[in-house]
Amino acid sequence: MESIVQSSVEKAIALLKSGEVVAIPTETVYGLAASIDHPKAIDYIFELKGRPRTNPLIVHVANFAQAEKLCINFPTPLKKLAEQFWPGPLTLVLPKAEHISNQITAGKNTIGLRVPKHPMLLKVLEESGPIAAPSANPFERISPTTAKHVADYFPEGLKMVLDGGNCSAGIKSTIIGFENGEVILYRLGAISVEEIEGVVGKLAFFNAKKSTVVTPGMSKKHYAPKTKTVVTHDVGNFIVQHKTSKIGIIKFKESSQFHIYKEVILSKSGDLNEAAQNIYSTLHEFDQLDLDYIVIEPLPDEGLGRSINDRLSRAMHV
Repeated sequence: MESIVQSSVEKAIALLKSGEVVAIPTETVYGLAASIDHPKAIDYIFELKGRPRTNPLIVHVANFAQAEKLCINFPTPLKKLAEQFWPGPLTLVLPKAEHISNQITAGKNTIGLRVPKHPMLLKVLEESGPIAAPSANPFERISPTTAKHVADYFPEGLKMVLDGGNCSAGIKSTIIGFENGEVILYRLGAISVEEIEGVVGKLAFFNAKKSTVVTPGMSKKHYAPKTKTVVTHDVGNFIVQHKTSKIGIIKFKESSQFHIYKEVILSKSGDLNEAAQNIYSTLHEFDQLDLDYIVIEPLPDEGLGRSINDRLSRAMHV
């Protein structure tokens, strides 16, 4: 039987144009993609993921010109961010054009748009046009950063996973909007708060206590392994209290010096970009080891470390 993991850009384009769902690579994580012109394919994404239809989808476009056709207004501060960070891991929330389906935006009057920085995907987008693409994992599970992760999640139900190699950023896009004259941070991601503020000044932070899901990735439990996961600064104390447990440890740059079943250092040089690239793949690896616990040390709460810590807090579900 032919593997669903393939590297043909032409085949991916043909499948998208014919109304199929294709798993695609981005620089952040792999996504489940459907043309915005095929409602049945978009509906199938929700079905395949088990994703609530109240959770909007991000639309990926090839360039700024494609993005402008999908919104009715592009505020100047967000345009500055697009000029600085597109193509790249930045999603901008904009007032949607009338022809955009409520199915994509979960009935909201805004749309999340992004120009990804992945050469294979940009070729697809230039030919297929805009695609809606959430991450290619079952709802609330660990995001996939390799084609194999996707194929393991969905051994049936997909005709193709476009193999674009390992994702270079490793965590999802930063999501930014504009409300009442303020630039709003909706989701921490692969572009740091400091980088965003270097372009548009001080950010306002969305009130996460509101019940409305404005953008993807806002639910309290997300990106979660099946294995019980603990995030703690006191890794040693947890190990002492759970001596008989099978434990895997994820540390930032220094070993715990404990004799446990498995330990992974995200970046021995202390590089937050490298840590971001490695975090999801490490969680995938640990989730296959039949551990009692995954124990993770938080990263420095600055730059990308802040974004990774946000992901880890959503993965923790003991």
